[in-house]
Amino acid sequence: MNKGLEKFRNLIDALSQLPSVGKKSATRFAYHLVLSDPFSALKLSHAIESAVSSIKKCSKCRGISEDEICEICLDEYREDKKLCIVESPKDILVLEDSSVYDGKYFVLESLENYVIKDLKSLIEQRDIEEIIFAMTPSLANDSVILFVEDKLSEYEITFSKIAQGVPTGVGLENVDMLSLSKALSDRVKV
Repeated sequence: MNKGLEKFRNLIDALSQLPSVGKKSATRFAYHLVLSDPFSALKLSHAIESAVSSIKKCSKCRGISEDEICEICLDEYREDKKLCIVESPKDILVLEDSSVYDGKYFVLESLENYVIKDLKSLIEQRDIEEIIFAMTPSLANDSVILFVEDKLSEYEITFSKIAQGVPTGVGLENVDMLSLSKALSDRVKV
């Protein structure tokens, strides 16, 4: 490429850092944004800047929020005794789109002691009766479930996990809503 196109190349490089975006797609996106629709490019730039400066993790569930505590954790109409444990904040968005689950969430991104301590604190605050593991079915996640169950053995909690309507190794964001709804409603005791 021409040396005079350094800013264009920087845009392509930045876009190609996104998941599932290769160099060809990044080039198409860059061309479209810069030459075909510069207004949308400015709108996208503003939306990214705004999101980066205002989105943070909820201090209760570790989901994404614009405030210290997310709307789901603050919603008094949601079932407070059920807690759905997910792997990632984006899994909460996927489950919310299914409109099947009416409880609250906890994102278990690691098994560090402070995360387990936060989970225990949440269980005690809300007097949790059921924990639903909505995690991608895999041997590794089955081990995580056993580990968490062991760490929470002092509490009288019913443990369940989403049914096997979700294919092994497939992230929740890639599962159709019908399969996800069925898996959540047909969850099984662990």
